[in-house]
Amino acid sequence: MMHGGMMRQIAEKEEEKAKNTTLVAWRLIRLLKPYWKVVTVSFVMILIGAATQGVGPYLIGLAIDQFIAGKDLPNLLWTSAALAGTFVVGMVATRYQIYTMSLATQKLLADLRRSVFEKVQALDLKYVESKQAGDLMSRLVNDIEAINSFISQSLTQMLGALFALVGIMIAMFLLDWRMALASLSVVPVMFLMTKFFSTLARTAFRKTRTTIGDVSAEMEEQISGVKVAQAFNRTEVNVRQFSERNAANRNANVSANAVTSAFGPAMELLSTIDTALVAALGGYLAIMGLMTVGTVVAFIQYVQNFFRPIATVSQMWTLAQSAFAAAERVFELLDTPQTIKDAPDAQALPRIDGRVQFEGVSFGYEANRLILKDISLDAAPGQTIALVGPTGAGKTTAIGLLTRFYEVSSGAIRVDGHDLRDVTQLSLRSQMGMVTQDPFLFSGTIMDNIRYGRLAATDEEVIAAAQAANAHSFIERLPNGYQTEVGERGGMLSQGQRQLIAIARAVLADPRILILDEATASIDTRTEKLIQSALNTLLKGRTSFVIAHRLSTVRNADQVLVIDDGQIVERGVHADLLAQNGLYAELYNRQFYTPPETQSSAA
Repeated sequence: MMHGGMMRQIAEKEEEKAKNTTLVAWRLIRLLKPYWKVVTVSFVMILIGAATQGVGPYLIGLAIDQFIAGKDLPNLLWTSAALAGTFVVGMVATRYQIYTMSLATQKLLADLRRSVFEKVQALDLKYVESKQAGDLMSRLVNDIEAINSFISQSLTQMLGALFALVGIMIAMFLLDWRMALASLSVVPVMFLMTKFFSTLARTAFRKTRTTIGDVSAEMEEQISGVKVAQAFNRTEVNVRQFSERNAANRNANVSANAVTSAFGPAMELLSTIDTALVAALGGYLAIMGLMTVGTVVAFIQYVQNFFRPIATVSQMWTLAQSAFAAAERVFELLDTPQTIKDAPDAQALPRIDGRVQFEGVSFGYEANRLILKDISLDAAPGQTIALVGPTGAGKTTAIGLLTRFYEVSSGAIRVDGHDLRDVTQLSLRSQMGMVTQDPFLFSGTIMDNIRYGRLAATDEEVIAAAQAANAHSFIERLPNGYQTEVGERGGMLSQGQRQLIAIARAVLADPRILILDEATASIDTRTEKLIQSALNTLLKGRTSFVIAHRLSTVRNADQVLVIDDGQIVERGVHADLLAQNGLYAELYNRQFYTPPETQSSAA
């Protein structure tokens, strides 16, 4: 149950927002404001369609009372033609209202998807790391699709039905107020029933949205980790865990469908009762000579037409609960505050030499739990700074602060004397490059992935960067060379090949500050030599921060900082730290110490 806690948090968050249905609805409507012209046309078509709902039964009653009873065939034919024309106009208006609203909706959804994607790109790394990728994808795809279904289809039907109700009620009261009141006598019961089903549907559809997020998160994680799952014989366990989440989503959808499917028969029962009431009262009044037969027939038509839009409104409203629950999740994401953002007076960082200073820096994800404590360092331009220490000591967190993925809790970080909080993030990161242990390659060609470091680079510059990174030779051996598709996350290439491409990408970017985060870990010795040679080229003339568990990669560093429990416990160069016989020497000896018996056998 790896994601159960997270899914519960999402459900609880939506439970808090359950009272904001009106605000969510208004916010969705406001999103249509840029397309008000198209929406206005759709609204006019809705009014025309609603008017035809009130005119039809009136023409039928007129035909019965005056032209059939009076045997007036010419006027009967004209009335029949008018009735047919009314239905055609209503059909065309309904067709065009759906088309125009769909047009506006698709434009709105394109804007909404872009806004969500831009938000995800700009979110603090702390927030992104706390969420499952599948859940974010669910908001971007499933939730927006639910909004699409509601606005493009359900909303127009609801508005059309509402205006049709108004038109029908006006026509009924103009025709006979007594019959109108009798026809509307079941409305209070109908509203109570609608409220009851809406409440049930709201809860049911909110659960479907959270469970599909759970399914998406589980699916994304397990597909990404299928190699590990197979290696550890976890496939059956994973299938069982996925089946549990899938079953939860299935049950949630079954419950939601049970609510919506029960509503239709309930409305049909009310409609039948109301029709019988109108027929009985109308028949009595007609027998007593107080009402014409045509008026009775018209009212029966009105009652049937009256319940049709009521059923539509109510059914669409229950379906709208799915859209509101989805919209809550999307708006929650869009409203997520950015804790790391440029100051109002932030300046662009000029071309830097590369001096980096940490001045008493402390940091914690939570205020009362510090990960880094009083870190101070001074890296001169062009120096290589190695950060070593046990796993979880805070090395990668320190680098995250330098790139301003996180904000320092206290102290300051300066680049060429500029406090990072006083410069724009774009100008800072544009002068930094990073090569990680598991480099991320995007779907596309090798050429595209190297050019990601500098999009304006020419093909010749890309090839030159690959040559500097020792990647050119293996690329040339591939069937399509630089146009070889790397697959999702670079899956068509080996770990070492992906690493070399990442280094080529960094070479092309030509950063002033370079970060190597475990860049030679998980690599075989032969490939490591190639990568190390490429890194030596990359390190020249740049201020570099190297994180490595393989201490052989940090022997030539200008400064070695040993971090333990969030503090710098040793600093110096490789030889001096070995002589101190402290933590660095202990870590080094663990890797390179050879027991005497092994040495003897080797001899």
